[in-house]
Amino acid sequence: MLAYTYVEHGKFELQEKVKPEIQNSRDAIVRVTLSSICTSDLHIKHGSVPRAVPGITVGHEMVGVVEEVGSDVTLVRPGDRVTVNVETFCGECFFCKRGYVNNCTDPNGGWALGCRIDGGQAEYVRVPYADQGLNRIPDIVSDEQALFVGDVLATGFWAARISEISEDDTVLIIGAGPTGICTLLCVMLKKPSCIIICEKSPERIRFVREHYPDVLVVEPEKCKDVVLNNSNHRGADVVLEVAGSEETFRIAWECARPNAVVTIVALYDNPQLLPLPDMYGKNLIFKTGGVDGCDCAEILSLIEKGKINTIPLITHRFPLSEIETAYRMFENKLDGVIKVAITDK
Repeated sequence: MLAYTYVEHGKFELQEKVKPEIQNSRDAIVRVTLSSICTSDLHIKHGSVPRAVPGITVGHEMVGVVEEVGSDVTLVRPGDRVTVNVETFCGECFFCKRGYVNNCTDPNGGWALGCRIDGGQAEYVRVPYADQGLNRIPDIVSDEQALFVGDVLATGFWAARISEISEDDTVLIIGAGPTGICTLLCVMLKKPSCIIICEKSPERIRFVREHYPDVLVVEPEKCKDVVLNNSNHRGADVVLEVAGSEETFRIAWECARPNAVVTIVALYDNPQLLPLPDMYGKNLIFKTGGVDGCDCAEILSLIEKGKINTIPLITHRFPLSEIETAYRMFENKLDGVIKVAITDK
């Protein structure tokens, strides 16, 4: 089968590999019908994910059809259309039972697919703990509608859930890339009084204004003034930092009001420093970490009910055989790309 492979630092390559097989009674083999490229894949390529294993098939954002299941899999069966969770989790350890599935104590717990074990930018993928990592797609939900459920949409949903957003709040989202837009969609479910997005890309600014006209969009240099003018409490009540740079990290804490929640959704290439003397007296609450992707069933239900729609994010489509072209476009942000869908044909 064809599989896009992490060869070495700075190099991915489309290779021919052996189709995966069941290795454990809780595994499933999924025929991938649609996958996507995530910024985290680029982090692997650029060497900022030291846990990533050379030789693995990359990709952790996918949907497909169950082809085979292990003897202990009970919740899905061959023929089911499913979303695949970005995280591998047993469902039984201390962390899983509390919903902290990113911290599963299994040796492959957390982000394994496309990082430490073979992922889904391929024709087939083996999914460990299939009863935990797969969710059946409702009949009326298309593969494209469900494509982002297991990763980028789960990230946005998790971020909105932990940010303690109320209907009186001014919420600032920093970054209007794919994760930023998915975070926006989930923040909108909370119905805060004002949502502001900080973004510097003209194409992404146009995208937000076209699709979400009730949201204020501001460039970084004007962000603090716009936030102050649209807040009753000297800054944003909640800030979600989704962009992942030194500048956006600074904007996040500077634009937050005293005692605000600052949720760090981004994955950074470099360490960030907390300038505590400058922050002194703001009493900020920082919430950080990897997504706990345990809300996929609820997200699918919201899509089924028409409350979340990520279809506009798919701006380009390529077959797996042209995935290198898709990566070049996504990595260099060409042609107004937001998300790419990789098809199985």
